[in-house]
Amino acid sequence: MIQRIQSLYLLLTSLLSILFLKGSYLTFFDNSDTVINMMMTGLFKSGAISGPEKIGDVWIILILGILIPFCSIIAIILFKKRDLQLVLVKILIAIIAAFSIASFTYSFMIISKYDASFGSWYKLLIPILQLIGSVLAFRGIKKDDDLVKSYDRLR
Repeated sequence: MIQRIQSLYLLLTSLLSILFLKGSYLTFFDNSDTVINMMMTGLFKSGAISGPEKIGDVWIILILGILIPFCSIIAIILFKKRDLQLVLVKILIAIIAAFSIASFTYSFMIISKYDASFGSWYKLLIPILQLIGSVLAFRGIKKDDDLVKSYDRLR
C-alpha cells in the first residue's frame, strides 16, 4: 500500500494539507499596524490594543481544506482499485486547483479591501506542492495501470 511511490505522493499531499487546519494560514499587515489573519475558521483582525475580532468567513477554503486530506487518504486506501483511484486523484487535483484559486482570490481581496500587505506568504506555496504531488501520483497510478493492462494482453 505505502510501498508504491504514488502512495507516498498522496501521503505527502495529505500531510501538507494538515498544515492548513491548524493556526494561521496567511498573515497580512495594514497601514495602522493591524494584523489580519486568514485561518480555516475565518478572517480575524487584531490590533495592538484590541484582541482578535472575526471580520469574515472563508467557508470555501475550509470545505476544500478538509476535502483534500480526505480524498488523498481514500485514494491511498483504494490501491487495489486503480480505475477508481485514478478518478479520485483527478477529483483531488481539481479540489487542490480550486483551493489554490480560492486562496489567491481571498488574498487579493484582503489586500485590496484593507490596503494590506503580505506578512507571511510561504503557505501559498503549499497548494502548489500539493498539486505537483497529486499530478505525480496520477502519473504513477496511470503507469501501473498501463503495465497491468500490458501484462493482460500478453496472456
